[in-house]
Amino acid sequence: MKEVKLMTELNENWLNQLPVNNIKQSRPVSGGDINDAYQIITEDQTKYFLKVQPQHSKSYFDHEAAGLKLIGQVIMTPKPIAQGEINGDAYLLLNWIDDGSGSQHDLGVAVATMHQQHQTKFGFDHNHQSGNILKNNHWQSSWSTFYTEQRLDVLVEAANQNHVWNTWRQTHFDQMRLTFVNYYRNHEVIPSLLHGDLWSGNYMFSTDGTPILIDPDVFYGDRELDLAMTTIFGGFNDQFYQAYQDIYPLASGFEERLPWYQFYYLCMHLNLFGETYGGSVDRILGNY
Repeated sequence: MKEVKLMTELNENWLNQLPVNNIKQSRPVSGGDINDAYQIITEDQTKYFLKVQPQHSKSYFDHEAAGLKLIGQVIMTPKPIAQGEINGDAYLLLNWIDDGSGSQHDLGVAVATMHQQHQTKFGFDHNHQSGNILKNNHWQSSWSTFYTEQRLDVLVEAANQNHVWNTWRQTHFDQMRLTFVNYYRNHEVIPSLLHGDLWSGNYMFSTDGTPILIDPDVFYGDRELDLAMTTIFGGFNDQFYQAYQDIYPLASGFEERLPWYQFYYLCMHLNLFGETYGGSVDRILGNY
């Protein structure tokens, strides 16, 4: 997503309301996704990463904070330190992590480990807003119901409202949707903990090479949906996929199932950024 800069600087009054003592410096940095992002440095040189969403309540960051804590139980993530609201602006304060380099093998192991965390149903305790699209995480016992009704149908409705949909897309979408529903009548899916937005901009490595996942949009779903995102924009190589397979092998036929999961992310981008992604959406729909 494009970074949205709604605040150019944090004034002294605002900073003094953070639960951090002796702040020496704050400066805007990249990495806030759709939020403003800052590095905060105290007198004793402790560094923090601060996300701010202007004109939103404290609850704005509930989903992200919960996701970081949950994923952080099994692999490394930034740690939520404080969350609140200052002068009408929501904020999330995290520990600062210096960027290093690491191996795709270790990243594959980390993602597989995350996916081995399971639930009895699909969904999550929090819904999440992405742009103008609400991601409904209401718990479901059926993966087919969750994915079609709470993800795909919502995107198509938004695409209609955003005037990036047409009858050809609808016809082929209906066929893809039916194929998906029929397939999962006879194929079980175990609810796995998903990052939810697993592209190359949402992982990093610490200075000692440890893989770190950032900016999660967590819920429990089919792990193949997470892996589909890794195939769209690059940044994951054969070492990543081989390490993943060694830890948590996929069922045969993943390549055939991949398009209906790639569609989700591409249709989301179609809604957010327009017809730039129309051709990619159509190439998938044309297979159905």
